[in-house]
Amino acid sequence: MTPAGVPQQTLERPARRVVRHLGTDDRSSQRVRLVDATLRRMATHGVRKTTLDDVAREAGVSRATLYRTFPGGKEAVLAAVVETEAARFFSGLAVVMGEAHDLEDVLVAGMVEAARRLSGHRTLAYLLVHEPEVLSPWMAFGGMDQLLGSASAFAEPFFGRWLEPDQAARAAEWGVRIVLSYLAAPSPGADLTDPDQARHLVSTFVIPGISALMTTTSR
Repeated sequence: MTPAGVPQQTLERPARRVVRHLGTDDRSSQRVRLVDATLRRMATHGVRKTTLDDVAREAGVSRATLYRTFPGGKEAVLAAVVETEAARFFSGLAVVMGEAHDLEDVLVAGMVEAARRLSGHRTLAYLLVHEPEVLSPWMAFGGMDQLLGSASAFAEPFFGRWLEPDQAARAAEWGVRIVLSYLAAPSPGADLTDPDQARHLVSTFVIPGISALMTTTSR
């Protein structure tokens, strides 16, 4: 265990656990129930002060039931939390981005949905304030590169409906970087949870940049 109370193995492999589809490991309602109980507990007490007894009590199950579901103990529970929340996040993005009718729409839809989900995540908000060291492996250079790569790879096919593959990859990475940048340092004139403000940002700055990219790469 690390000093922050998070299993070292969980911290060392943030990107490999990011993209999992709901319906693979989450078919068991017991598993989801325990994951959600862990999230509720961590939203008020953090990772270090959340014990397996706390999770079992919050979920209304016995400790034995928890261990049958997660034989690996706390490390397995935390890994399941990361996988499940990532799957929920990307599933939500896929719905709204899949309904977009043009490049501007897909950018706006993805940014707004991502910003709303991230900014409104109670557990993430608690950790950012009270236990930032828990999130540091994802925010450090190596972890951030892996996170950007995973998020960009997810978004690229949606942009690929209107862009060439290399252009779609670049545009997807820009979109991810913009969301992370504005959430890390909010701007009063660019609230990405507001569709109108997000659209203004996209139409004013992002679309012209992509148009320039298209012109450059098509030569």
